[in-house]
Amino acid sequence: MTIDRRDTGVDEAAVAAFLDRADEALAEYDQGYADADATLRVLREHVEDLRDATGE
Repeated sequence: MTIDRRDTGVDEAAVAAFLDRADEALAEYDQGYADADATLRVLREHVEDLRDATGE
């Protein structure tokens, strides 16, 4: 199945930034640099940033 992304209205830069930041937060957790609560706080902040960027 092919998805036509031209008319989705998705801010691809905002999504890419969110995914990069989420991956970074999860990597820090996986490496033991952050605990689960801190990781969830960071991810929630990134979700809010994504919502702000996309107008959701």
